[in-house]
Amino acid sequence: MTRRQEILDTAGDLFQRRGYHATSMREIARNVSLQGSSLYAHIDSKEELLRAIVDEAADAFLMAAAGVDRTLPPPQRMRLLVAGHLQVIRDKLPYATVFFHEWAHLPAELRGDLVARRDAYQAHFRETIVAGARDGSFSVEDPALATLFVLSALNWSYQWLHPEGRLPLEVLAQRYGDMILHALGSAADDTAQEGRQHAA
Repeated sequence: MTRRQEILDTAGDLFQRRGYHATSMREIARNVSLQGSSLYAHIDSKEELLRAIVDEAADAFLMAAAGVDRTLPPPQRMRLLVAGHLQVIRDKLPYATVFFHEWAHLPAELRGDLVARRDAYQAHFRETIVAGARDGSFSVEDPALATLFVLSALNWSYQWLHPEGRLPLEVLAQRYGDMILHALGSAADDTAQEGRQHAA
């Protein structure tokens, strides 16, 4: 691990636990055993740390969604999108927490870029729901609203999902996928087992 990555991980953990504004650069430096002035040899500002953490989380979510084969049946695609989302949160919990909870502290020009990337990620879910509504896999009257529902259910998981939680990730992803598909009125129960195998 590079020194910069160590600093980012430490900042992510502190931002997650204490909040962006309540965390000082001095505190970050102390937690990585650096003098305050030495920290600036690796990073320019606390704002840069926040931007780097948020960027890394956004990249992880986008990569997970982009890895899902769009030729798969919509219910299976949705299961994989759900599993990928939960895995990012589990693997990068401090980064995901900062992404969801602290991104608004970025300056307006950087928030605009983040919103565009958020919309690109959301599009993977919306396209899957639209495809399912068209082929009869889902019983959905309003794909845009259904997309917001699914992502709201997934995004809030950073509040309670922990790497050493009660359920293994593959079981959690399966059950979450079951509930989301049920909410979407999925008529493709025959794909459930195959989707579970991919999500595991």
